[in-house]
Amino acid sequence: MFSGIVETTATVVAIEREQDNLHFTLRCPFTNELKIDQSVAHNGVCLTVVRIKDDTYTVTAMRETLERSNLGLLQVGDEVNVERSMQMGGRLDGHIVQGHVDQTARCVRVEDQDGSYEFTFEYDVDAEMVRRGYFTVDKGSVTVNGVSLTVCRPTTSLEGAGKGTFAVCIIPYTFDNTNFHNIKVGTVVNIEFDILGKYIARYAEFLKN
Repeated sequence: MFSGIVETTATVVAIEREQDNLHFTLRCPFTNELKIDQSVAHNGVCLTVVRIKDDTYTVTAMRETLERSNLGLLQVGDEVNVERSMQMGGRLDGHIVQGHVDQTARCVRVEDQDGSYEFTFEYDVDAEMVRRGYFTVDKGSVTVNGVSLTVCRPTTSLEGAGKGTFAVCIIPYTFDNTNFHNIKVGTVVNIEFDILGKYIARYAEFLKN
């Protein structure tokens, strides 16, 4: 479980394919604090540390993860947002993030707002997924590349079909300290919809039956 408060960025130093899996080796400031089997969110995707060597560590992404996320697009030298799992008893500064990315979205607009930045993203909408709570709501929470953010101006129809959009506002600190400073029009990002919305939608379906 994560909070969507990115700790730092990691740099991809090697990528190795093994059948349908990709092994990513990364370097980040807290590598020496990691342990084998530890969970770390990478652009919002929960992955397990499988190897540690010197100042680098390795995680593995399987086919399902690669199909749902932007990890398969990573190249050596890319920056990845990373967050270790939440500690029990601490403050929840973001929102409840599972690290289970639902799908990708594409940046369609970036606006400099004289002190902050507004990013607009577009994603595919499926009617069945909407009924199960996979959509954004105004002032609700969404995770973009592992960053907990507040939704502005969502356009998803509750009937659900075609494309949906939403905007998020990024303060300078987040822009400078996550890979948001690398996002431009056309960039593909990972999104995880709010788990609370999914549970509410699912419960509403049970009440209908």
